[in-house]
Amino acid sequence: MTPKQEERIRKKIKRIKADLAADKRFWGGQYHDGGGLRYLPPALYIKLGDYTGGLRYLNWFDKNFSDDAGFPDFLFECTIILFKTKRLEKAEKMAFRTFCSNTYIFDKFLGKPVIPIDKEEYSNLEKPQYVIEFFEYSHTDESLFDFSHWLNELTQSEKFKSAASQFIQIQKQLKHEPNMDNRSALLDLASKLQKEY
Repeated sequence: MTPKQEERIRKKIKRIKADLAADKRFWGGQYHDGGGLRYLPPALYIKLGDYTGGLRYLNWFDKNFSDDAGFPDFLFECTIILFKTKRLEKAEKMAFRTFCSNTYIFDKFLGKPVIPIDKEEYSNLEKPQYVIEFFEYSHTDESLFDFSHWLNELTQSEKFKSAASQFIQIQKQLKHEPNMDNRSALLDLASKLQKEY
């Protein structure tokens, strides 16, 4: 990356932060951000290789959007930043959260076949087509070599495989469960699994 390219990316981050600050002022001290600007900076920090700056941004995000579910790409980027800044325990938790947001994302990243599963998928973001068409990160990126190795080992661990299998089983049951009480119980189980991972 040339100094000029780096400068452009840093200006873009600065502009996003200014727009978010203006959004907060407009809404009387609370963020609205209907356009989703808050999801953009992690990818920019990764492009720069500025993982410390990315971590500062994640801390700000958690403080201001603590109940935000996030998107698969955003959660994946958060996982990269946490890993690169040696927050391995948090990175592992974020990786599982990322998996739960789209169960195909790691297969796509690691260059494995993306095989559809007959399970509940509430939005297009959870479907295999999403990662096939829109997810741009790859294990072949040299700057992510260490992360790729770590993620591959993590996803092969008994802890991760067991939790992932449980999550998929819950989603399979949800697809064919019409009873609202049973669905509610299954959703609670999925939420508990993510919190306890």
